[in-house]
Amino acid sequence: MSSKRAFVVVIDACGVGALPDASEYGDEGTNTLAHLAEAVGGLELPTLQALGLGSILPLRGVSPAPSPAIHGRLHALGPGKDSTAGHWELMGVVLERPLPTYPEGFPPEVIAGLTEAIGQGLICNRPYNGIAAIDDYGAEHLRSGALIAYTSQDSVLQLAAHVERVPVEELYRACASARQAMSGEHAVGRIIARPFTGAPGAFERTDGRRDFALEPPGHSYLQAIHDMGIPVHAVGKIADLFAGVGIDRSHPGATNARALASARGLLAELDRGLVFVNLIETDQVYGHRHDTTGFHAALRAIDAELASWLLELLREQDLLIVTADHGVDPTHPQTDHTREYAPLLALTGGMAARASRVTGRSAGDLRGGGTVGGGYGGTRHDGPLADVGATVLWWLAGRDAPDLPGESFLATAS
Repeated sequence: MSSKRAFVVVIDACGVGALPDASEYGDEGTNTLAHLAEAVGGLELPTLQALGLGSILPLRGVSPAPSPAIHGRLHALGPGKDSTAGHWELMGVVLERPLPTYPEGFPPEVIAGLTEAIGQGLICNRPYNGIAAIDDYGAEHLRSGALIAYTSQDSVLQLAAHVERVPVEELYRACASARQAMSGEHAVGRIIARPFTGAPGAFERTDGRRDFALEPPGHSYLQAIHDMGIPVHAVGKIADLFAGVGIDRSHPGATNARALASARGLLAELDRGLVFVNLIETDQVYGHRHDTTGFHAALRAIDAELASWLLELLREQDLLIVTADHGVDPTHPQTDHTREYAPLLALTGGMAARASRVTGRSAGDLRGGGTVGGGYGGTRHDGPLADVGATVLWWLAGRDAPDLPGESFLATAS
């Protein structure tokens, strides 16, 4: 039985440049990380720099690595620019047509069906920033008990409720009922529960978010791995995005700190299998609010954690892939996701061990501002998002999946 492990870390919304069709989405010229770097006067990410982030594209503050890990840009094969489409494509599920969106709000017949299914009234019903929706409609919700329903450019219905007016479990049940009701032509990608707390003027969302996603419409690399008896662990919202399909166990990750702690525990304890991690705060907490300072701080915390993974926790038979699912350009006039390439940084534990032996670096050195610096000897790889899933299957099982898109970038990587 193979003792190989694979860790796929999705730093949510860290796009690296507009896709060729970005203008069709109103996202021409977007570049999340490049524009973030300019906004904060340069990024300070020594670990990601050593891996080759600055070799993917020019980034203020992040120099090209002299000998990076495997690095490049990944593109979508299908439509969409949200977490559902992005994560599905990473695992080989490509949509044939866009999921429904509601830029003018949901039509009356949909609202009527939702009200009947949920058994509660709905207010707002328009595209809205999530924080603003709670601020503007929270008091009315407290008076009436009606759920705050809003959407965005993505294929999503979000339902928000104050925890003291509608208990969290009741909100989850409402979202589950809405998930059943939103079928056929109105089958949005996700229905998201958004519990919040606090008094008017000081409302705050809790970490009780839960996503009720469609099941992926096709077979995925997660299922291929799972069906071979190889354990698949999901951290954060991964299990929700895949509706649990192809996943053996889900681990907490409502915040980056919790997700990284879950991943660290699995790094220390897991004997074999895949760990698929989403780090949500670069998108949910900072990206949508165009909070460039917070975005950079979140990336720095991730960078420091990855340093200790590289030098203390990765084993020779491990594969680490760091990527993203879409963008959320902080200079874009809107606060929604942006249609962008995703970065690719990947290395095996053997590559990491060789680099650390050359430099004698410790994780403490990296957290103090040093770099790995020894050189990983990787190559550039540009391709579809699905190459991530294909590579993971190849690494863990030594096989391809001819019925799925994507090719392993390890087969030819040095």
